[in-house]
Amino acid sequence: MRYLAFAAALLALPATAEEVGEVGVDWVGNDIIIEAIADPEVAGVTCHIAYFERSLIDRLSQGNWFEDPSNASIACRQTGPIELGAIDRSPGGEQVFRESRSIILKTLRIKRIFDEANQTLIYLVHAQELTEGSAKMSISTVPLYGATLASEQE
Repeated sequence: MRYLAFAAALLALPATAEEVGEVGVDWVGNDIIIEAIADPEVAGVTCHIAYFERSLIDRLSQGNWFEDPSNASIACRQTGPIELGAIDRSPGGEQVFRESRSIILKTLRIKRIFDEANQTLIYLVHAQELTEGSAKMSISTVPLYGATLASEQE
């Protein structure tokens, strides 16, 4: 029984990112990183996020050693047959992905919101800071034409 609970806890973990690209921005080594993230509750949907990563030289010369900017962009697309699992259907949605952007104070998050009236998934990427929120955000949508909904599978 304990193993079943452990397995269920592992399945509930947020999605993990896989780096699929890196673009050099300047001579000091600042980069734009591109990661792919498969939605753990919606088979057939993959999001790609792009964000800025500061180099060691930039950190030494500019100070603010432990922090990267909050800028991020997201694009989500259907990458296979869509099967909607047991997702949160509330207006606040649910967190799909979370990644630390500083030692303590800032995280990059992806939330999924289900727009039932328009049969569309909305993915929002934003930074969350301990001291203040960030107005820097990006959204992407995935229409659910012909998708298998969890309620239809029963």
